[in-house]
Amino acid sequence: MNDDTSPAAILRKRLYWHSRRGMWELDLLLIPFLEHRFDGLSEDEQLAYQRLIEEEDQDLFGWLMRREWPEEPSLKRIVKMIVDHAETTDNSAYRTL
Repeated sequence: MNDDTSPAAILRKRLYWHSRRGMWELDLLLIPFLEHRFDGLSEDEQLAYQRLIEEEDQDLFGWLMRREWPEEPSLKRIVKMIVDHAETTDNSAYRTL
């Protein structure tokens, strides 16, 4: 068990649990992105991710399935990053979430 109580660790745990959604399809996109790419994002991109996961599941699903795009440019950019990551990364290990 990880007992790290630093602000960064607490934020990471919060983001992880908020990235676990009510839809398995969203989990398969958000969790791998968080685990593999979040730390390498700029501060603005990290804030955009945090704003993104506050959105409703049905909106996230439409955006991440590329049916439509968020109006806010920063959210649109992070959605594109998540989709690109999913399309270029082997996420088979996450299929058992």
